[in-house]
Amino acid sequence: MSQGSQARTVGARLREAREKRGVSLAQIANATRISVMSLEALERSDLSRLPGGIFTRSFIRAYAEEVGLDPDRTIQDFIAELPAEAWPSSAAGAAAVEDGEALESDRKAFATAMKLILVSVPIIGAMIYFGMHPLPGMRRPAVSDAPGSGGADGPPRIPNPQTTTAVAPPTDAPAPAAAMGTAPPAAVPATAMLTMEITTKADCWVSVTVDGEPLFSTLMHQGDTRRLSGRDEISVSVGDAGAFRYTLNGKPGRPLGAPGEVVSRRFTLANSSDYVSP
Repeated sequence: MSQGSQARTVGARLREAREKRGVSLAQIANATRISVMSLEALERSDLSRLPGGIFTRSFIRAYAEEVGLDPDRTIQDFIAELPAEAWPSSAAGAAAVEDGEALESDRKAFATAMKLILVSVPIIGAMIYFGMHPLPGMRRPAVSDAPGSGGADGPPRIPNPQTTTAVAPPTDAPAPAAAMGTAPPAAVPATAMLTMEITTKADCWVSVTVDGEPLFSTLMHQGDTRRLSGRDEISVSVGDAGAFRYTLNGKPGRPLGAPGEVVSRRFTLANSSDYVSP
């Protein structure tokens, strides 16, 4: 059997299960909040009209649950029947983005670990060095340095009964910054963040990835609100652009597409002004 015939098998199975239950595409769309256009594309296995990656698999899972098929088995069959080389450029691009995001996440984690190591080693070394070699004027607390003991390098010292036993601070100790008139160090400015608040005016599938890490992929019901923030980027896939509303860094966002349209967008600090109203 050709790859094209195999690719239609899952779509045909979904359609047959729906027809056996006497359910229309409009009813499935109303229950899953997936547009009729996307459901028709699923039944035809027309991947050029689907968002690809996790989002397409979410569509298949929701459809399979509505018509009584095993969602996990249906997704496995879909993947098995459509080898990676047979995917259209849009789906392959989505998979490449997911792999790239995963690789970038690993790279950032490794870089962070290396920075922590590079910062920690000098600090530990300095602590060890100054513990073994005190600065002039500093007293190392030790039993051998107590009054009358003489220490390790001199004869015993006889304390003067007319003097106090309290040890005064060394005269060459550095004065506090406030006493010296030195201003406290300037506060380090907070790192710029990308903030987003999303809501839906109707039930809508939404998938979000923040800084390369998948955050959620779920059906948001009418009026649901999610608040997110990221350091580098926020990627969003939406099953119904007409039902999706959002703000970006506190400013109202522009519409991402027409009602029923499946869209994917990547927001960054550099392009955030392109998505907000003036």
